[in-house]
Amino acid sequence: MRDEFILHPSSFILGGIDVPIQCDIITQERIVFSGQVDSVNLPGVDGRMGILPHHSPLLTMLDFGEVMVRTAGREEFFAIGGGFVEVQPDHVTILADSAEQADEIDLERAERARRQAEEIMRTGVKDDPDRIAAVRASLLKAQVRSEVGRRRRRAQAMGGGRPGDMGDN
Repeated sequence: MRDEFILHPSSFILGGIDVPIQCDIITQERIVFSGQVDSVNLPGVDGRMGILPHHSPLLTMLDFGEVMVRTAGREEFFAIGGGFVEVQPDHVTILADSAEQADEIDLERAERARRQAEEIMRTGVKDDPDRIAAVRASLLKAQVRSEVGRRRRRAQAMGGGRPGDMGDN
């Protein structure tokens, strides 16, 4: 009998055997996540991308946004601040400029950083392209952290636990 790929809700099945994909989310400071997962959803610069086992090799830039990894129906969420992703058929490596798991995000600190960056953009940035880019990056990072942290906390409160149970991507 010939092995066939059958799309399963939480993974690919090859001849009845689960075939996960290794996913690593890495920053300069630490390994934020490392594990076998069924799928990865991430913010590419040209839009969101879904990665499943046996994906074609790919190297691309990442935008600021949310990364979701799914394992056996359970979802984990991360806020990332840009970077690169390398995809191989059995491995996804995310090299992020910054990354935090949703549960690690201090919402008050993220909101404070967002307000400060917005204030600087309104009042203090003039004719310095490098400074403008740095403040915009700070603002994007703070907005992503706030949105990911707030959305996941709300989902946990409404669903009584796992963020993935709410299906709010």
